[in-house]
Amino acid sequence: MPEPTKHISSSYDAALYGLRNDVLMMSSLTDRILQTAFEGFLTRNGELCDLVIAEDEEIDTLEKQVDEEGVALLIRFHPVASDMREVISAMKVSTNLERVGDRSVTIARRAKRLNDRSLVSEVALLEPAYRLALAIFRDSIRAFAERDCALAQTLKPRDKELDVLTTNIGERLVVRASADPENLPSYLDLIFVGRALERVGDHATNIAEDSFWRDQATDIRHIQGRSEL
Repeated sequence: MPEPTKHISSSYDAALYGLRNDVLMMSSLTDRILQTAFEGFLTRNGELCDLVIAEDEEIDTLEKQVDEEGVALLIRFHPVASDMREVISAMKVSTNLERVGDRSVTIARRAKRLNDRSLVSEVALLEPAYRLALAIFRDSIRAFAERDCALAQTLKPRDKELDVLTTNIGERLVVRASADPENLPSYLDLIFVGRALERVGDHATNIAEDSFWRDQATDIRHIQGRSEL
């Protein structure tokens, strides 16, 4: 009788390992296209922007694959407690990765529009927001991959910093648009790039919160900051 149980356990471990690896592969690709999108934005490189749009399709495919694998795991093995959280969190993380990919496509498409017009110097305003958004995103993936609950708890306050930064940038761009209406379309595109970066921070925070829930069975989505945990 022990053999079937051992076989089922081995099959489950292999399936869970594959699911986790697909999420990590997806996170690596998402990181890459986010970087590529902003590089295309800063350097006015349309080819890089087109690459982002094309590679986002691979992220969409991986999200569907993770969902299918997760559902198959739940149906076949009926995991309980921490094992169930492992599967569900992987599926939720993949959804947020797909949305970060979408935000990268937004940046790439806005960059292509900007490339058709004269350069406005305010493009440089977005770089600090990008650096912060990328750092938050990467730390969310570290929290997921390394099961680092302490790191996961640091991301919400940093996301609030990003919110403040992008709001300030948006306000400055509105002022510039009023003073320079000829370049209004470009300032609007920059505002949308800032909003996309702000959303990257939101999705990264979701990833960290899902990772914390997986490891601690505690929902921290509506807890404000570490001091309240």
